[in-house]
Amino acid sequence: MSEDVLARPFRPLPIRAMNAIGRGLARIGVVPISLVDEDLMEAARRATGLDDFGPDTFRPGLAKLLESIEVDARLTLFGRYFARRQMLELLSHRLCLTDYRKRHPEVAREVIRRPLFILGLPRTGTTLLYGLLAEDPSNRAPLSWEIDDPCPPAEAETYDSDPRIARTQKRFDQVGRLAPGFQTIHPVGALMPQECIVPTASEFMSIRFEMTFDVESYDEWLLRQDMTATYAHHRRFLQHMQSRYMLERWILKSPGHLGPIDTLFETYPDAMVVQTHRDPIRVIPSVANLEYTMRLVASDEVDPARIGRQMIHVWSTLLEQGMEARARHPEREAQILDLSMREIVTDPIGCVERIYAHFDLSLSEEARRRMERYLERHPKNEFGIHRYSLEAFGLEEEAVNAAFKGYRERFDIDPEPFDPS
Repeated sequence: MSEDVLARPFRPLPIRAMNAIGRGLARIGVVPISLVDEDLMEAARRATGLDDFGPDTFRPGLAKLLESIEVDARLTLFGRYFARRQMLELLSHRLCLTDYRKRHPEVAREVIRRPLFILGLPRTGTTLLYGLLAEDPSNRAPLSWEIDDPCPPAEAETYDSDPRIARTQKRFDQVGRLAPGFQTIHPVGALMPQECIVPTASEFMSIRFEMTFDVESYDEWLLRQDMTATYAHHRRFLQHMQSRYMLERWILKSPGHLGPIDTLFETYPDAMVVQTHRDPIRVIPSVANLEYTMRLVASDEVDPARIGRQMIHVWSTLLEQGMEARARHPEREAQILDLSMREIVTDPIGCVERIYAHFDLSLSEEARRRMERYLERHPKNEFGIHRYSLEAFGLEEEAVNAAFKGYRERFDIDPEPFDPS
């Protein structure tokens, strides 16, 4: 199995025509869709009628991201439209969150108590674990619709019938049509739990952007940044979401927490953390295929080998940063539970029981029954089989193993030789 596993660009006729126009304009030096930060901020102000973006800590990330998009991403004209729409949505989030907080100062007094974070490399069982834990009636996992369209905050009475649910699902369906195969690789939906990469994206300090665009220089910059302001924004986002509807605790998830775990604990000192593990030889080509599929939406010049190199660098760096942070703070180890993907897949309910026992949480019979029904509703390969290969992304097994040698040794990772079948 090699390049034949890679998705082919899907272009409906209107988008093909739009991109052809874009190529013609580029030849004469015309760029019709602006990705300049001040232009985007002014457009967001006009769209919302608001003008306060909150703390200006987001400005360096926005500037670096837009610079990287222009230098690295090689966008089509539709890709520029797609990028502009994302930036405007995120800037609008900031405007509405700030406005709501000013009109409802009590939001700032919301207390985040013992949030449970799931973090680990992508493709390591985090989605299964997240879905299971979200079934517990005591746990509040933010759903895609409320995190992608956060204003006003969700209310208990309309949580299952809010009109934003249909709007969000429509957007997911549109992306699914533009990126066939995405749902097989990474299932999404308006009523599915969403990751923390969206709140951090509205601070413009997030690994979310590399999924849809080649932003190599931004990623390199991001890996070196202090994330204190980003987690402060994350906390404000949670306060906003829980201000009208909250359960006993938050259940949250993102692989982006791997590196800045120090800052996570500084922001949430009573946090509970579950870190998942798997042999990177299975992770890296899988996440590379996910990003390749999504980047095709916005660019006709997506280089699989470049993605392969980027995935090794980004994820090995985040793991190393996380291991260093954990080594500096052995006193926090009681707040962390390590689980392998093998354990999660083989005995998911048993892993949930271990989590609850480790953190002294109560697992009710109702929660257990709901989790068992979840497993029945979501069998393995529910959305199809995700096929990928090392060779398609210019990767060699020896190079991947060498890049993650320290991680394998630190967590005694079971080898999982790559099987392309």
